[in-house]
Amino acid sequence: MAVKEFKSENVTIKIDYEKCTGSGECVRVCPSSVYELVDGKSAANNIEECIECCACVSACPNEAIEHSSC
Repeated sequence: MAVKEFKSENVTIKIDYEKCTGSGECVRVCPSSVYELVDGKSAANNIEECIECCACVSACPNEAIEHSSC
């Protein structure tokens, strides 16, 4: 699976696992702790906490994150 999709009631986050290198920038910049690294890849396991600030999209050095609000 190249793209993993995470959904909440209002937000959809797609992470391209072919582009994601596990740098952890999304984890570091997210003010709501939406992201965590799982097996060396980003996962938006706490998507219900997302405040739609788009910091994750801007911070990803590989443009691996697509966010429905950004």
